[in-house]
Amino acid sequence: MNYTHLTQIQARSIPHLMLGSDVLGSARTGSGKTLAFLIPAIELLHKARFTPRNGTGVIVVCPTRELAMQTHNVAKELMKHHSQTLGYVIGGTNMRSEANQLVEGINLLVATPGRLLDHLRSTGGFNYKGLQCLIIDEADRILEQNFEEDMKQIFKRLPRDRQTVLFSATQTKRVEDFANLTFGKNEERQRKLVYVGVDDSELKPTVEGLQQGYCVIPSEERLLVLYAFLRRMRLKQKVKVMVFFSSCSSVKFHAELLNFLGIECYDIHGQLKQQKRTSTFFRFSKEEKGILLCTNVAARGLDIPDVDYIVQFDPPDDPKDYIHRVGRTARGDKGKGRALLFLLPEEMKLLIYLRASNISLTEHKFNGKHVPKLQPQLEKIVAENYFLKQSAKEAYRSYLLAYNSHSMKDIFGVHHLDLKKVAASFCFNNPPKVNLNLESSASKHRKMRKVDGGKRHGISPSNPYGRRGGDDRRQFVRF
Repeated sequence: MNYTHLTQIQARSIPHLMLGSDVLGSARTGSGKTLAFLIPAIELLHKARFTPRNGTGVIVVCPTRELAMQTHNVAKELMKHHSQTLGYVIGGTNMRSEANQLVEGINLLVATPGRLLDHLRSTGGFNYKGLQCLIIDEADRILEQNFEEDMKQIFKRLPRDRQTVLFSATQTKRVEDFANLTFGKNEERQRKLVYVGVDDSELKPTVEGLQQGYCVIPSEERLLVLYAFLRRMRLKQKVKVMVFFSSCSSVKFHAELLNFLGIECYDIHGQLKQQKRTSTFFRFSKEEKGILLCTNVAARGLDIPDVDYIVQFDPPDDPKDYIHRVGRTARGDKGKGRALLFLLPEEMKLLIYLRASNISLTEHKFNGKHVPKLQPQLEKIVAENYFLKQSAKEAYRSYLLAYNSHSMKDIFGVHHLDLKKVAASFCFNNPPKVNLNLESSASKHRKMRKVDGGKRHGISPSNPYGRRGGDDRRQFVRF
C-alpha cells in the first residue's frame, strides 16, 4: 500500500487497540482513521485464528454504503495474505445473498446500521456470539442520519463482553451521549476507556498542505467561470477535480450540460441507484485525471486517491460542512491539495464564520479574459433541448430551495437573490416558472439535510459550530 509512516491518529490509537482497550477517537477528515482501526482488528482475528466456523469476530459499522464499500476494499487489501474471511452487508443489495454469506461465516464484517440490524433480527444462522470487537466509524454522521435508534437495537443484540471502538470527526455533546450509550454504564469500563484525538485548539481543522482560496463571482457569471476553470483543468495532465453542489438536481443538470459541451465528467448524488453510485465512485477513484460533480454524499469518509482540487460551487451549510468537503484532498498528515470556494458578493460574511473556526482563505481574482462569452449560446442550447431544459428548471428550483433552507439565515436568504441573475446561471434569459412554495419546502429540505438533528444550528461568528449544551465545552478530545 506504499505507506512508510504512521499518521498521528494511527500512532496514538493503534497501541491501545492492540492491547484490547476500548477507544473513543477523534481526528479530522483524511487523517488515516480507517487504517487506525482496521490494522488492529485484522491482527486480532489473526491471533485468535478465526475461521468461518467461528462466525463474525469484528463488525465495522459505517454511516453510508459508499463508505462501507470503501472500508471493505481497504480491509481486502490488508487481508490478502490472511486466511480470515471478509464481507459486507449494505442497503440496496440482495439480502438473501448476504444472509447466505453470513451463515457460511464472515470473520470481518463491514455494515451499514439498517442492514446490520435487519440481519441481526432475521438471519437465523448469523453467528455473532463470538464477537470480539465492534467498531463504529464516523459516529457523528451516523447520528446526523438518524441511525441512533437502530444502533441502540444493535447494542442490545450484540455480546457485551467485547472491545468497542468509536471514531468521530467531531466530539459534540450528542456524540458524547452516544459514546456513553456505546460503551455502557459500567464504571470500571468507563474508567478504562481511552480517549485519543489529534484535533484540538492547538491544531488547524484542515491539514497544512491544503491551499485554500475563494473567489467572488456574481450569479450570472458562475456557470461561465466554472466552465472556464474545468476546461483549463481538463487540459492538464493527471489532475483530478471534485465540484460540490447543494442538490441532486443541480449535479444532474451540470453534468448533463458539461458533457454535452465536451467536458467529460462523472456525477454522484443521492438520486442515483446504489449500483451506479458505487461504479462511478470506483471508476473516478482509479482514474489519473478527471472531474467529479457531487453532493455532500461524497463529502465524508470516502477516500478518493490524489484529488488535486476541491471546488465548492454552492456554499457549505456551515464550517463543519466546509471542512468535510475540503477533506477529500490533501489527505494524510503531509498531503497536498487546493480548495476553491465560490461566493456571491452578498455571501462574503461567510468568511467571518470560517475565520472563527481557524480557517483562513486567500482571495483569487478570476481573469475576465479567460471567461468565454457563451451565455447566448448556452441559453439557446438549453432552450432547444427539451431534456436539458427540464433538467435546468429542476436544478434552478432545487438551488433556490436549498438556499432558502440554509442554516445561516443572516447570510443566505433566497429573498436577497436577484432571480433573473440566478436564472442566467442555469441558462435562462428569464426566471422559469417553477413551484417553489418556499416555507413548506424549506422545512422539508432542512429535515432531509438532518443537520443537528433537524434543528436550527444557532450559528454565530463566536459559535461557528452551532448551539452547544452547557457541559459541551469543546469540539475535540485528545489523549
